[in-house]
Amino acid sequence: MSAKASLRQQFRARRLALLPEAQPAIEAQARRHCPALVPPGRHLGLYWPLAGEVDLRSLQALLPNQLALPAITAAPGDPAARLVYRPWRSGDALEPDGCGIPAPAARSAAHGDGALAAEQLGLLLIPALACDAAGIRLGYGGGWYDRLRAEPTWAQVPALAVLPRGCRVERLPRDPWDVPLHGWIDEDGLGLPS
Repeated sequence: MSAKASLRQQFRARRLALLPEAQPAIEAQARRHCPALVPPGRHLGLYWPLAGEVDLRSLQALLPNQLALPAITAAPGDPAARLVYRPWRSGDALEPDGCGIPAPAARSAAHGDGALAAEQLGLLLIPALACDAAGIRLGYGGGWYDRLRAEPTWAQVPALAVLPRGCRVERLPRDPWDVPLHGWIDEDGLGLPS
């Protein structure tokens, strides 16, 4: 088992154990900080929470017309598969994306797939199993966010890991394709890489 695979198991269990107590405080910090970080007319890139992830969907009350959710456009392994963000409002129809996660439905081919351009997003909130002091995120290993943020226009969109403070570490293993985040949000508020 690789070092990252072992760390994923360890931090998945740690995050799951910490989440019941951490969820309310992280949610309060996100509600406090995130609206001011999203410029008018831009979207907040949220995520649909999986089991064990911090649920920040309550931000829809503060930014009702400015939320977007990620979607994987095809099944993993398909060369056309990529991560996109599509606008989302509470009550909008969701369908399983290429990874089976609820996501806004693609529009008809005649109107494009509804994907937003990087310039339409003001902030990305990204779930993390762990994050280090340099902003390196440990995710599930699919590489979707790293590939997206490797594109220069997406690298300019501020991106924060969302996780309990007990999942922050000094240093994680780093691969050449890992793209550091701009910071994190946890029970203590906003954190910036050193």
